[in-house]
Amino acid sequence: MRIGQPLEHEVIIVGAGLAGTWAAMTAAQEGLTDVAVLSKIHPLRSHSGAAQGGIAAALGNVRPVADTGPRGPLEQVPEGDEPVDSWELHMFDTIKGSDWLGDQDAIEILVKDAIDILYKYENMGCVFSRTPDGRIAQRRFGGHQAPRANYAADRTGHVLLHTIHEQALRHGVNFYSEWYVLDLIVEDNVCRGLVALDILNGTIHTMRAKAVMFATGGYGRAFKITSNAFANTGDGVAIAYRAGVPLMDMEFVQFHPTGLYKHGILMSEACRGEGGYLLNADGERFMHRYAPDKMELAPRDLVSRSEQREIDAGRGAGEDGQGIYLDLRHLGKEKILKKLPEVRQIAISFLGTDPIEEPVLIQPTAHYSMGGIPTDIDGRVLANADGDLVEGFFAAGECACVSVHGANRLGSNSLLEASVFGRRAGYAIAKFMESGVEQQPVSGDPAEEQMDRIDAFLKNDGPELAEDVLRDLRQTMTEKCGIFRESDKLQEARHEVLKYQERMQNARVMDKGSCFNTDLLNAIEAEHLVTFSEVIVAGAVARQESRGAHSRTDFPDRDDDKWLFHTVAHRNGQSGPTLSYKPVTIDYEKYPPQARKY
Repeated sequence: MRIGQPLEHEVIIVGAGLAGTWAAMTAAQEGLTDVAVLSKIHPLRSHSGAAQGGIAAALGNVRPVADTGPRGPLEQVPEGDEPVDSWELHMFDTIKGSDWLGDQDAIEILVKDAIDILYKYENMGCVFSRTPDGRIAQRRFGGHQAPRANYAADRTGHVLLHTIHEQALRHGVNFYSEWYVLDLIVEDNVCRGLVALDILNGTIHTMRAKAVMFATGGYGRAFKITSNAFANTGDGVAIAYRAGVPLMDMEFVQFHPTGLYKHGILMSEACRGEGGYLLNADGERFMHRYAPDKMELAPRDLVSRSEQREIDAGRGAGEDGQGIYLDLRHLGKEKILKKLPEVRQIAISFLGTDPIEEPVLIQPTAHYSMGGIPTDIDGRVLANADGDLVEGFFAAGECACVSVHGANRLGSNSLLEASVFGRRAGYAIAKFMESGVEQQPVSGDPAEEQMDRIDAFLKNDGPELAEDVLRDLRQTMTEKCGIFRESDKLQEARHEVLKYQERMQNARVMDKGSCFNTDLLNAIEAEHLVTFSEVIVAGAVARQESRGAHSRTDFPDRDDDKWLFHTVAHRNGQSGPTLSYKPVTIDYEKYPPQARKY
């Protein structure tokens, strides 16, 4: 490893998924000519491309056939007919799905901008599935009262990401592929740039910028069973936290009901949106016990808990009784091949199960991070619960918390959030640059500091391997801070995470080379994971209620009087995070809190 020449750009965006690429393209469209995007993997491998089922928007192109009930067939809406969906209905569903922890001003922007974003994608050439008359096709998703998930078979994220990446290149955005960000430079509450590693040759660069944006994705790899790609290690969240930026609502981690058994790889919610059933080991469709009106199309947090209750009651399937069956057979071969080809191939490749012929074993899987770096509605990062800003620092997508998802995200709202708030951040960055901001000086040598950090890994001959620490961390987070939580196990998790942090100080790296040292990258990622996992556990310990994806068996009810607040966590040296609380933005006349029933 060696220190390379300092680099400089007007704007640096970290992360090449939908949020980062929308921001970069928008800033370039607004006239900025020096926009750089850093990605630790090839941009088209960004995790946005793994999203399968759809992107939400109330286009009103299809509706359920009359008198067939909530799971019956859909039909195209004739031209000129009364709309069957609206942004207001989408807004209510999102607020209810969030268990009233979502900020309603941000949610209104999300659902209103959704329609324009969808048509922007269409105008850029995105290949959506279509109704017979050529309009964008839509399907049902859990927690939505209308079919509003707009889709491209079951590879929606893939086509959206390719579409927006192509447009960013067209507008002159510069991509640094396979560069890994090590540190964020914040001095006097002003973001002045970052430090990054060129993975190919092992050089460390200080990169100065007038504006920096994080769009680094989620942190599902902190758990044993997850749908997240190997790259989703919460780097941006951890780096911001280490730089003194607070984190918000980190205790809210969504478990998706249909991860492939033992692998966690996602079997899209589109499987249930198209009419799939969930069966226990007895072959029973059990959701009637938990959400009789919505059945399999209840929100994800509710369905995952229902599956876990079936498993805990001894009705789980699989060799260890930890699975549930996803049954698509009744959909028929033609429908599965047309609308669910990718998930069929996943089931065949990883389990040897063809969904056309037999049910697929699945289980709940850590999927989505509702919490993250706190921002305002324009992607500007908040320095505290009072709303002060970190000048020149922006964030959007899953690493950010705006907060439109609150305590639980509805399916198909994530691609939407990344697109809407990525674009808004791009506009905000352009406006920030128009104000005449100057490049701020950097004190000391940030690259040298990171060189020392890397040397500590390379020269350490301690007894630990990072992969062993990570294995134990993921086991702890899954068993003691997972779908169901209670005080004693959470306290155990808190102590164990602190031990993992100590163990990482003795972790050694086997590969001592400079070129594409993935062993070193794994160690740095492990350090990030044990850093922010402490915040997840601390927020879960403190929040003595059940709300959305945070389910406390010792506090089974939602408590709006005490806990209708966002959790804001500040780093406090070796003492663990300091927690404060921020009010939720609620329109008490239109959308007051109510019981969340399905």
